[in-house]
Amino acid sequence: MTDSPVALITGGGSGIGAAVARRLLDAGQRVAVTGRGEERLRDFAKELGEPEDLLTITGNAAEYDDVRTAVDTALTRFGRLDTIVANAGFATHDSVAEGDPAGWTEMVLTNVLGPALLIRAAIDALKETRGRIVLVGSVAGFVPTPGNFYGATKWAVTGLAENTRRQVTEWGVGVTLIAPGRVETPFWDSYGSLPPGDLLTADQIADSVVWALRQPAGVDVNTVVVRPVGQPN
Repeated sequence: MTDSPVALITGGGSGIGAAVARRLLDAGQRVAVTGRGEERLRDFAKELGEPEDLLTITGNAAEYDDVRTAVDTALTRFGRLDTIVANAGFATHDSVAEGDPAGWTEMVLTNVLGPALLIRAAIDALKETRGRIVLVGSVAGFVPTPGNFYGATKWAVTGLAENTRRQVTEWGVGVTLIAPGRVETPFWDSYGSLPPGDLLTADQIADSVVWALRQPAGVDVNTVVVRPVGQPN
């Protein structure tokens, strides 16, 4: 269907982003996914059978030229843009008092600046479709954890979601913050192991994203916090 909805997902080659992409493709939508790793994106497309409705775009979510190129490429290929999902992000898994500052700049730029750049690049197209913005935050953006600088970046995303909503709602654009608890994804690869206790799956978070996107016109689900049962914080 040439008029089917179009979504652009940053960090869409694995984890939550890839799970959302699969769900939307299965629902008949057209999807563009971005990521820094060309090989990972290529493998993701091959895994799905290289569908015509999937567009993969290599780029850095924290570089505005790359983000604008991704938006323009999706619009050129598909002709419209209905949803953006700011999913790209990572953690250095260290503390503000004892960690290595060498990794912090990239984390802040990806986690905080990246979603803002995506909103800026896509907002004109979203105005036309009265579309939706989804920001993937974290429970760490609501619950303070000792020394957790990653958590501070997600507090910023929590604020960005509401500040953005207050501006774009007059244009008919919806904003949803999805804040997962612990999820079994490649997010933990740099940590060295999965955290103890119960974990959600990327597919379960994708279900929450798609549920928010499927709300009828005029309904704007703003904040969804999803934890595995058993996660106390």
